Amino acid sequence: MMLEHLFGSRTRVKLLRLFCRHPEQAFFVRELTRKTNEQINSIRRELNNLEKIGLLKFELRDKKKYYQVVNNFILYPEIKALILKSRFTIEREFVSKVKKFGTVQYVALCGYFVDDPEAPVDLFIVGKVSKNKLAQLLEKFNEGFGYEVRFTVIDLNEFKYRKEITDKFLYEIINRQKIVLVDKIYNNL
Repeated sequence: MMLEHLFGSRTRVKLLRLFCRHPEQAFFVRELTRKTNEQINSIRRELNNLEKIGLLKFELRDKKKYYQVVNNFILYPEIKALILKSRFTIEREFVSKVKKFGTVQYVALCGYFVDDPEAPVDLFIVGKVSKNKLAQLLEKFNEGFGYEVRFTVIDLNEFKYRKEITDKFLYEIINRQKIVLVDKIYNNL
């Protein structure tokens, strides 16, 4: 990954993603190991590094260290922008791989990708794709981001039917914030 080469550590990149995505939240060490799926020693080492440069601060609560990003750290806006831009690059690569798994008429990134935790899914695909290959790809993606992507795949006929009956789930996706990466549906309806 591009950021791992730039920052020199997969663990550091996962931590940066997590802290940039939740700048208002404080995390304790064991919680970070679960969320990033990384070893506790590498988490501690990277937290120490990020604290030394001033990007993170900690406070003791119930004998646990809780770490949080320092929003007014001089490089925080640039680091956050870099993390978001790298996410976009990965998303494009992800979609190009999904297109190879079958026929794709529509791909929308929701939820996690647009910082909308209330969205019903993170990835919405209309088409016929190999669910096994998609699951394998998502497993790699989940590992890289430390987040389990919630997804839905429906075929074009089901999409049309759900749209016709004003399906609540479908309209919640349609009406929420999203990034549409592939849209062959509205040109053909």
